[in-house]
Amino acid sequence: MPTTSADDGTELYYEVDGSGETIAFIGEAGLGAWQWGPQYTAVPGSYRTITWDLPGTGRSESPADDLAVDRLSRDLEAVLAATGVKNCHLVGAGLGGMVCLRYARAFDRARTLTLFNTAPSGDAVDTDALGVLCRADGRHADPLSVAFSAAFRDANPEVLDRISGWRREEDADTTAFDQQVAAVEGFDAGPLYELTVPTLVCHGADDPVVDASVGEALATDLPRGTHVPVEGRHLCFFEHSRPVTDRLLDFIDAADPS
Repeated sequence: MPTTSADDGTELYYEVDGSGETIAFIGEAGLGAWQWGPQYTAVPGSYRTITWDLPGTGRSESPADDLAVDRLSRDLEAVLAATGVKNCHLVGAGLGGMVCLRYARAFDRARTLTLFNTAPSGDAVDTDALGVLCRADGRHADPLSVAFSAAFRDANPEVLDRISGWRREEDADTTAFDQQVAAVEGFDAGPLYELTVPTLVCHGADDPVVDASVGEALATDLPRGTHVPVEGRHLCFFEHSRPVTDRLLDFIDAADPS
């Protein structure tokens, strides 16, 4: 089982597949690697893909101390170093997008960033809505109503059943989720004009966790940001995986034609 160690000794689990230019996926708070399933399987063999479980999620150990985005960016660096990556394309959702923004400021491996439903500050995140999605404890409305449109849920009951199984195996426990949400709440990207990495900002038009206007403003404030609206809610990249993945790869190819 491939693992590496965080600064505090926490074992971090990751998976690597394919060969070529590396695309690394960093997920939303509380959610397991299942969230990247459509992208992970659809990326052509000419790319090398990395997914990793945030501390306390999936097969990664729970952290000994509180989390912060700065620490998670160092965890990402540990994973990339362990896999021998020199340069890579980072793809993040929610908290994972925040990690991408911090990583691009602190380290020099990132060639491009792709951010899904990401806010530049924790103040712009509705953590109550995120809690509905990630705490499927029966006290709230259908948690997947935060993730997917009603049309998708109605048309794909078998997919939702599979997701429920994946969540039981891979999602963070309550303690780890609370730590990850605290990382979200404490995040501030700092001056965005300093982040000059080419960045694709994709945002669900009906996202209840981070308002679509936040994504549009983020792309505007980044010197090399491009905004792409996507139909759907917080996991629009899963719901509309084929066009989203096509757009992602077009962006990477244009930014890195080699």
